[in-house]
Amino acid sequence: MCVHKKPLGASTDLDALVGRYVQQASGRSSDGADATAPARQGSARRKLWELGGHAPCPVTGVCLRLPELLKLARKAELDVAGLSEYETHIAVVSECRRRTQLAELVQRELDARHELFVLKSLKLKTTEALAHWWDESCMGMDWAGVFWAVLTHARCTPELEFAVLGQVHMLQHQVGMAARVDMTRLQSLVQDNQKLGDELAITQQRLQAAALELAQLKAQHDAERVRLRGELIRAHTTQAQSQAQCDELLRQTPDLPQRQRLAEDNRQLIEHNQQLRRALSRVNEAVPIVSEGLPSTATAPAPSSHALHAAPADTGWVIHDRSVLCVGGRTRVIPVYRELIEDKGARFLHHDGGEEDKAGQLGPMLQSADLVICQVGCISHNAYWRVKEHCKRQGKPCLFVETPSRSAMERVLSGCAAAPDVTPLA
Repeated sequence: MCVHKKPLGASTDLDALVGRYVQQASGRSSDGADATAPARQGSARRKLWELGGHAPCPVTGVCLRLPELLKLARKAELDVAGLSEYETHIAVVSECRRRTQLAELVQRELDARHELFVLKSLKLKTTEALAHWWDESCMGMDWAGVFWAVLTHARCTPELEFAVLGQVHMLQHQVGMAARVDMTRLQSLVQDNQKLGDELAITQQRLQAAALELAQLKAQHDAERVRLRGELIRAHTTQAQSQAQCDELLRQTPDLPQRQRLAEDNRQLIEHNQQLRRALSRVNEAVPIVSEGLPSTATAPAPSSHALHAAPADTGWVIHDRSVLCVGGRTRVIPVYRELIEDKGARFLHHDGGEEDKAGQLGPMLQSADLVICQVGCISHNAYWRVKEHCKRQGKPCLFVETPSRSAMERVLSGCAAAPDVTPLA
């Protein structure tokens, strides 16, 4: 930071400044020290103790820090122990106004520290160029090296030195004011930082509490997941064992699927029989069945051998030119049945009762028959109940044969007339 002034290198202003500064410098003697040093001839750089009496103060205060001054003072064996910072600065400035060991150490330290600026200043051959360089460089941030190079330059006149020291003096005032402003702002920033720090601490506590809660919840979820995984593994193990047992049972009993199907068929037949019993009970109450040897509906699904009898001889049924359906019977006696029925002049129909023929053919054959002969010993359970239900519902004669033999069939047919003049069945 620097006070912006009109460039000192302007030739029109430099003469006026030089005259004014010379008058002021010649008249100042209140402090017993000259304001400026006598002008030098030649190109040799000026030394610190050759500068004006006011130069060592800003030079040591601007170009060197206090710890560095203390180090140089101890090296020059200057007793500064117990002195304050201001007292130390005064002692160092007093030593640098004349050629002493401390002044020479400060000279060498500043030449080494600002060597680049010193070398750059050597290219400037006139006072105007030197003033112009200072005017441009003091606007920058690093102007301490330029300050030292300008003051010690061979072409730095007392007037230029006075002007440069005046700018630095005012700059120090402004820097002090800026430092106070910065200090006030710093205190405000410290207070804001403290508030933000307190809020940050509260936020961190909340975050820690939330993190702890999340950690506990995660631990619970992990435990639950482990438990469910264990149950899943046990379920898979049980399933695998059950499947192995099932495979072993299937291997030991290869006909198990067939047995299962038969059991399912049996269950369906039982349900169907229950339905038929209820239907037969309703039909028996309304229309009696004209059949000989038909077992009661309250008995077992298939009539026993003790409850079956051959048809009596006085039935008087006419089968001539009628259709007689024989349901069931052994394969070897079917031709015998056909012969006996056709001898009576009737048409012979046969269904094996579910052994080989399709069960779906039984219904149409029952519809086309005028008389049904049921071989109860050679018929399926389902076929028996279908024959019985159909005959009861349609009012058809139904004769039951106990044993699959010629004699049993002859006894059943002994009551059937063969004369065609008998009134046919309704």
